[in-house]
Amino acid sequence: MSAMRGPMLGLPPAKPKDFKATFKRLAERLLRDRLLVWGVISFGVVGTILTVVGPKILGHATDIVFTGFLSSKFPDGATKAEVVAQLRANGEDKLASLVGSVDLQPGKGIDYTSLSWVLGAVLVLYVVASVLTWFQGVVTTTVVQRTVATLRDDVEAKIHRMPLSYFDKTERGEVLSKTTNDIDNIAQSFQQTMSQLLTSILMVIGTLTMMLIISPLLALVAVGTIPIAFLLTKAIAKRSQPQFMAQWASTGRLNGHIEEVFTGHEVVKVFGRQAEARKVFDERNDDLFKAAFKAQFISGVIQPVMMFVSNLNYVLVAVIGGLRVASGSLSIGDVQAFIQYSRQFTQPLTQVAAMINLLQSGLASAERVFRLLDEPEESADIADAPFPDPIRGRVVFDDVSFAYKPDEPLIEHLNLTAEPGQTIAIVGPTGAGKTTLTNLVLRFYDVQAGRITLDDVDISHMDRSLLRDNFGVVLQDTWLFKGTIRENIAYGAHRATEEQVMAAAEAAYVDHFVRTSPDGYDTIIEDEGTNVSAGQRQLLTIARAFLADPAILVLDEATSSVDTRTESLVQGAMEQLRSGRTSFVIAHRLSTIRDADHIVVMEDGHIVEQGTHDSLRAAGGAYERLYSAQFAGSTV
Repeated sequence: MSAMRGPMLGLPPAKPKDFKATFKRLAERLLRDRLLVWGVISFGVVGTILTVVGPKILGHATDIVFTGFLSSKFPDGATKAEVVAQLRANGEDKLASLVGSVDLQPGKGIDYTSLSWVLGAVLVLYVVASVLTWFQGVVTTTVVQRTVATLRDDVEAKIHRMPLSYFDKTERGEVLSKTTNDIDNIAQSFQQTMSQLLTSILMVIGTLTMMLIISPLLALVAVGTIPIAFLLTKAIAKRSQPQFMAQWASTGRLNGHIEEVFTGHEVVKVFGRQAEARKVFDERNDDLFKAAFKAQFISGVIQPVMMFVSNLNYVLVAVIGGLRVASGSLSIGDVQAFIQYSRQFTQPLTQVAAMINLLQSGLASAERVFRLLDEPEESADIADAPFPDPIRGRVVFDDVSFAYKPDEPLIEHLNLTAEPGQTIAIVGPTGAGKTTLTNLVLRFYDVQAGRITLDDVDISHMDRSLLRDNFGVVLQDTWLFKGTIRENIAYGAHRATEEQVMAAAEAAYVDHFVRTSPDGYDTIIEDEGTNVSAGQRQLLTIARAFLADPAILVLDEATSSVDTRTESLVQGAMEQLRSGRTSFVIAHRLSTIRDADHIVVMEDGHIVEQGTHDSLRAAGGAYERLYSAQFAGSTV
């Protein structure tokens, strides 16, 4: 089995490999809250309509002010026709055309009543639009967070249904990145883009419609600048994408180095490798700096380019619009409204361009999470599967063959029988397949040939959870979680009483250590038990096995981290624990398994010898060589 390295939590990936399929799959999850999604769309549509109508009404207010100011320049009592005729007679044809194109009453001045009604209507429109936008944001947050919460639940459930082989071949950091960073990136990306993208698209459609209504010619001028912006943005994005990928790759390498060095900080100091570690850090940090600088510099050009195109569009609209006003084809209010619309038209396009990378990053993370959700799971348990009750504990390996990789056989045609109440010790060199046997009997892996039976029932037909509930396991690699000592001991027996927890602690000779801790059984164990010694961690896991009171025990180097005196005490307690139970003991210290009922010697996945301690020593084979090497070495 491959070793699992620590987390390398870098930045999310660049973009999804299959944009359409990933977007469709994520959209299906969002649409589970169909009513809320329609609420987001409805608030967006109505709010956008109100926002789009605003400039047109403001343009009417400008016309009221302009015509009122213009009318004050002409004598009261005259008609508009008389004023136009007089202007033409004076040779002021352009001014005459302008006066003729507006609703003007000479000498009237500005109509403040009409102006106040128009401004009041605009104020109401914008207030209502703002409220709807706020509601849209609230509903969007609800939809996204609900979707992400469901996705987290699905990933959590998926993790528990996946075979151990997945975690053996996948780096721990990769799994952590998918279950934390990627899901957070999905939430952040869609929180920022979902409503804004919808609003931007609606704003583009609405403003384009209003511009066509006001002046098709000016609308053509405004739209004509879009292809220029699109081509420039595409060219820049094409150059920045490889730099972003290099940035993320460099970040992953740097994080991996930092995690390794910090985890093995003591080893680095002991062997005096600080300079080399610093050199690697400087190199990878420099690579990240260069890649990040290029990526951010190139992508940062997009915004100024879009602003340049927007300003170019503004100049063209202002010049052509001014000419149209002078000719009497448009009113000043219409030109003012059109300029606002042209700004509103280019602004959402700029926002969409800025959101594309964010959206792609979110979809890339979603693709990675969906890939995890699509991983093969453990085969389903058989409904109403047979299960021995009560369990006697007879375990038989019948012609078992197994390999982690198809082309690298590990165990071939293995036969072994553990009678009820027997202690089976498994010894052999590293890589012989000792731990693999316990993985098979616990159904962390299923055999590829042969079968394993428990009380004459094939374990491959049993419910996994029910099977494992009857096993107590103490591994060499101890695992404790952040919580009290009491909670850690009672992990396998949730309904255990205080007295039972203490009795298990006493049986494992850990009670004294617990009582001398600052808060006794309420002392908090930090993550992975970093605030207690290796030996104390192992004793706590042994106490956990005592409390679980299993039918079958699996002890994988269960006392490897405790001192000799404590080991002898624990061995005595474990003999009582093993009494009447079938036990599998994996050991390198041969002195700890002398009293085993049956000793199995493994080499290269095969059983090469089996018998009692005395018979195997007398045979002078592999066991005797292991025993002599261990104790003769100590004597020398």
